[in-house]
Amino acid sequence: MRGKVYIVGGGPGDPGLITVKGLKLIGEADVIVYDRLAPHEVLSEAKAGAIKIYAGKEPGGRGLSQEEINRILVEYASRGLTVVRLKGGDPLVLGRGEEECAFVIEHGIECEIIPGVSSFLAAAASSGVPLTSRGLSSSFAVVTGMEDPSKGFKSVDLAKIASSVDTIVILMGASRSAEILREVAGVRGYEELGVVVMRASMPDEKVLAGKLSDLIEAAERGEIVNPAVIIIGKTVRFREVLKAGKG
Repeated sequence: MRGKVYIVGGGPGDPGLITVKGLKLIGEADVIVYDRLAPHEVLSEAKAGAIKIYAGKEPGGRGLSQEEINRILVEYASRGLTVVRLKGGDPLVLGRGEEECAFVIEHGIECEIIPGVSSFLAAAASSGVPLTSRGLSSSFAVVTGMEDPSKGFKSVDLAKIASSVDTIVILMGASRSAEILREVAGVRGYEELGVVVMRASMPDEKVLAGKLSDLIEAAERGEIVNPAVIIIGKTVRFREVLKAGKG
């Protein structure tokens, strides 16, 4: 008898933002393999005797490799156990959830992906910056600021995106934030508005907002650190209005 693997999106960090289904599966799991940015507080919902395995990747590549994580999922599910792979954000938004699920399926084990609230959605909501707004933004693009070098080519062209999309969202771009912001400013101008949300939805969340010129200076001072979401566009002007409504 074989078990089943659930790839669960844990949301952006606030334990209250995990889905009802995701929380239910954590309570039913025999094994929970969890990430660094997953909400660790929800592990208290695990049943007695559940095996909890930390699989977080630390900055600089420390921690379990992707291959080791894949093997762990298959190993425990092959014993007939229910395995929850708890990830931060949404598994299919720069989360490698598709890689893990495909690996599990290739080994003859059933796998289901449970969506989660992505960090960029939490960053938009908590900072008061809508991604779209009638009359200001009819489109947005979400891109990575750190492409996989093993691809052998670059597929994110920020200059093209900046000239064709209203609101730009960059994930995993803290280490290159000054370079990224300058590239967008080269198209939009340094007066364009932007916001950087670090540790979105968490108690120590930090938000930097202003013109791209201001954010570039902040990046050069080392004030933009991971995990960070960068949002650029005219909808940043809503920030003061929506912030006022939070009380």
